[in-house]
Amino acid sequence: MSKENFEESMKTLEAIVSELENGNLNLDESVKKFEEGMKIAKQCNTILENAEKKITILLEKDGELKEEDFDAE
Repeated sequence: MSKENFEESMKTLEAIVSELENGNLNLDESVKKFEEGMKIAKQCNTILENAEKKITILLEKDGELKEEDFDAE
């Protein structure tokens, strides 16, 4: 998967969920789609965690809104 933004990733994930719920895929296809969906979900979670950390940094900076870089690792 190419590096997509959060919204694009969520649309892709929703499409995968719809395919899985449809029940028209064989077992191998379902497993592949599930694996792809889990990878995308993990990437979305990382994006959300990074946004939360950035917001926390902004709010805790002496009560002033100052943006600073942080290392997510």
